[in-house]
Amino acid sequence: MEFRRIFDTIPEKFDRYRPRYCREAFDAIIEAASVKPGTQVLELGPGTGQATDPILDTGCDYLAIELGENLAAKMREKYGARTNFRLVNDDFITHDFGGEKFDLIYSAATIQWIPEDIAFSKTYDLLKPGGVLAMMKIYGDYRTPNPALFEKIQQVYSAYFHPTEEYYRGFRYENCLNYGYTGWECRTFRSQRIFNAEEYVNMCGTHCDHLVLPEPERQLFFDGLRCAVWKPMTGSYSTTR
Repeated sequence: MEFRRIFDTIPEKFDRYRPRYCREAFDAIIEAASVKPGTQVLELGPGTGQATDPILDTGCDYLAIELGENLAAKMREKYGARTNFRLVNDDFITHDFGGEKFDLIYSAATIQWIPEDIAFSKTYDLLKPGGVLAMMKIYGDYRTPNPALFEKIQQVYSAYFHPTEEYYRGFRYENCLNYGYTGWECRTFRSQRIFNAEEYVNMCGTHCDHLVLPEPERQLFFDGLRCAVWKPMTGSYSTTR
């Protein structure tokens, strides 16, 4: 199964454990695109809504396009009663938007699954003049909060994390400038998330390259993570994200 489709196999776990994005990032997007009631917005691959609420709550005319059938069903379950919510269960690469144009197109760690030439040329064509493309991605700093725990976790990765499929696609967000976009800007926002051991293991179990680990290494890997984070001396769990 290709990586971009594998998330659809775990909709409930994906909804519960995938990280949300910090409010400051949404405030910046909403300001940059002047999002308000009537603004036409397209979200690429919303998953189960990790980056949906702050935009939908503006009252904008919101449309999502989601590849996964199960993820799309979860989105409809959560947001289907909202009058400004629409969703298409289809592949952005091939979907015909029928001439519809948008003031804002945004992606939360989704656009990199689309070939660069299609991702940037198609979004550019779908935007109204002066429209905004916003792309978000999460980078985790696991080392700084607890260097000793980070090293224990790295030992588990070294021992058991040997995926047979390559994840890295080489997608570069700044390459949008090669497809007509101007005014490229990169901003960083910081937040913290705290897990217990079981939550951390489940969150790692939503990463595509972790999901495809072969057995028995897969079970050994997740058991190793659980043991690395667990603190038997205090009977507690601790790590930050």
